[in-house]
Amino acid sequence: MLWMKRVVIGDGERGLQYRNRRFERVLGPGVYRINTLGDNEVRVFDLARNEYDGKDVDALIERLGASLGETFVLADIGTHEAGLVMQNGKLVDVLAPGARKLYWRGPLKIEVERVALGDDLRLAADVATRLRQLGTLARYAVALDVPAECTGLVFVDGKLASTLAPGAYAFWNFTKNVVAEVIDLRVQSVEVSGQEMLTRDKVSLRVNLAASYRVVDAVAMRTKVAKFGEYLYRELQFGLRKVVAARTLDELLGDKASLDGDIHAYVRGRVVEFGVELLGVGVKDVILPGEMREILNSVVQAEKSAQANVIRRREEANAMRSALNTAKLIADNPMLLRLKELESLEKVTEKIGKLTVFDGLDGVMNQLVRLKADR
Repeated sequence: MLWMKRVVIGDGERGLQYRNRRFERVLGPGVYRINTLGDNEVRVFDLARNEYDGKDVDALIERLGASLGETFVLADIGTHEAGLVMQNGKLVDVLAPGARKLYWRGPLKIEVERVALGDDLRLAADVATRLRQLGTLARYAVALDVPAECTGLVFVDGKLASTLAPGAYAFWNFTKNVVAEVIDLRVQSVEVSGQEMLTRDKVSLRVNLAASYRVVDAVAMRTKVAKFGEYLYRELQFGLRKVVAARTLDELLGDKASLDGDIHAYVRGRVVEFGVELLGVGVKDVILPGEMREILNSVVQAEKSAQANVIRRREEANAMRSALNTAKLIADNPMLLRLKELESLEKVTEKIGKLTVFDGLDGVMNQLVRLKADR
C-alpha cells in the first residue's frame, strides 16, 4: 500500500520509531511496515558505533523507564566521579563528572565503571597505563614522571596536596586545577660571571664566581620563594660585592681562601631557610684592567730583583767571611800553608805533561812564585 513503508533492521542495527517527533518504540532486527500517514519516522543506528549520538538522551531515559536496560547501558556519572567505559573488558573512553550517556547493548559488551575522584585525584596505575597506551592520558589527567634523586610536588587549586617519591603518577584534572612539578635533589651548580666592582682601595676589577648547592627541603624551596634560581644568583652577587668592597687588592690576591669562606658564610645564611644547602663557593677568576696588570708586573719584577740582589750580597759576604777565616787559620798554623802549597802543586801538575824538579820542593815553589811575579 502506498501509505506503508518497508523498513529493514539488520542484526547489527537498532531502530527507534518516532511519531510526531515523539519516541514510540525500539525496533530490533527484522522487517517492519511503517504507516507513512502522519509524522512517522524510523531512525536506524549501527551498533558498531556503540555510543548513542542522538540529542534526546534524557527523553529516552524517561520514556523507556524500567525497560531502558534492555536496549541501552546507562552511564550516569556523579559530579565527583569519573566514568570508565569498558568494551569487551578493555578501557576505551573516560567520561567527565556529570556526564550522562547511553550505549547500545549489542555484540560489543559495554560496561561503565564509576570511579570516585577522591581528595588527591590520583588515577589507579592500571587506568593510567591504559590511557597512556590509548594516547588520551593528557586529555583527562595531569601525568608526572619523577626520576630517581628527585621529588614531585602536586598542587591542587594552588595548594600543596602531596609530595611524591620517584615513580610514575597521574591525576584527574576534571573538577580542579592540578599542577605537578619535579624538584631535582641532586647537586647543582651556578656561576656568576663578569661582575665589575671596586675594592676598598678603589681598584676596579672583574670577578667570576662559582657555587654548588642542593635542595634538602623541596616544599620550602618551592613555596617560600617564587624563583629560587634567580634569588640564589642575586644573593651570590650581593655577597661577592660585600666581601670584595671590604678588602684591598693586596688582601684579595693574597688570601682568596678567606674570600671564598666569607662569601659562603653570607649566602648560606640567606638560603638555609628556603630548604637549600650551599655546599661550596669559589672565586674562579680575578681579572684586572690592562694598566693595573702592568703596574703589578712591574712591582713583582722589582720585588724579585731586590730579592736577587739581597741573595747575591749575602752570598758574597759569606764567601769573604769564609776566605777571612781560612787566612786566619793559615796564619796561626804553618802546616796548613804547606798543605795549600801541595794542593796548588797538584793542580799545576795535572796540566803539565813533564816536570823536572831542581833544588828540591822548596826550589819548585820558589820558581813558581817567581814565574807568577814575572807575569
